[in-house]
Amino acid sequence: MASWCVRAVRQSYSVLASPALKRATPRLLCTATQQKNGPGSVEEAEKTEQSTADKVLTEEKGQLEEQLKEMTDKYKRALADTENLRTRSQRMVEDAKLYGIQSFCKDLLEVADILEKATESVPKEEVTSQNPHLKNLYDGLVMTEVQIQKVFTKHGLVKINPEGQKFNPYEHEALFQAPVEGKEPGTVAVVTKVGYKLHGRTLRPALVGVAKAS
Repeated sequence: MASWCVRAVRQSYSVLASPALKRATPRLLCTATQQKNGPGSVEEAEKTEQSTADKVLTEEKGQLEEQLKEMTDKYKRALADTENLRTRSQRMVEDAKLYGIQSFCKDLLEVADILEKATESVPKEEVTSQNPHLKNLYDGLVMTEVQIQKVFTKHGLVKINPEGQKFNPYEHEALFQAPVEGKEPGTVAVVTKVGYKLHGRTLRPALVGVAKAS
């Protein structure tokens, strides 16, 4: 009799410890809970889960929008930097085309100065048909001077002869100041050496004497 009781207890323990019963227990508990709490609790749980999911999605959306805004700003700045670089490069190329010949022009200015001095040094009263050699030489110098000034103008090189004009420190270089009768103070009274501008930029300032008040 005692042995039969022991076997019955062991069988009961084996049944209670079986995996099938263990797996079924939560379901039974959940079902029991649902039956106890009713369908409203399930809906509330689902709403809570949905609200949490919406909150997570909203946060992720905000992060993505912030990243998009940051990348857009970087892209716009990169475009602006590229455009500025292109503009500067284009300006440098244009300046190189315009002012790349300024060293050559400076050398030619010395030739133009010599021609101008040569024509000025010829006595005008002796340039007559009775002195054909001097006349031909003088006419040749004048024609050469005129032609070289045409070439200068063609390439944007313009003479500065500011006699009687207001002194401009950006275009004139004052060698002296002196009271000059009939000249307004601050104006150019004497031009010792003409200047030149290349495409609006002063290549060589004119050397001048400026009138001052006596």
